[in-house]
Amino acid sequence: MEKGGTTCIGTNKNRTTLYTGATSDIESRVVEHKGKEINGSFSAKYNTGILVYFENFDSIEEAPDREKYIIGKSRKCKMSLISRFNPA
Repeated sequence: MEKGGTTCIGTNKNRTTLYTGATSDIESRVVEHKGKEINGSFSAKYNTGILVYFENFDSIEEAPDREKYIIGKSRKCKMSLISRFNPA
């Protein structure tokens, strides 16, 4: 059985920094980011523990491809994607 993957975008409380990542376990990843469990990581440095967007995939291989695509987009495109998914 193949495990799926998730692409996600997190932000800080002021919504000034966006973090885009891919994972096979979104729940654990959110806990890591909120708790700043990985010292020296981007998410710990910029406090990006608020999940504002996610996309699930049947295959783990799809998530990093989508992550790279989103990372290559402008902030405006990322904000548009987030607001369509999560208007609040």
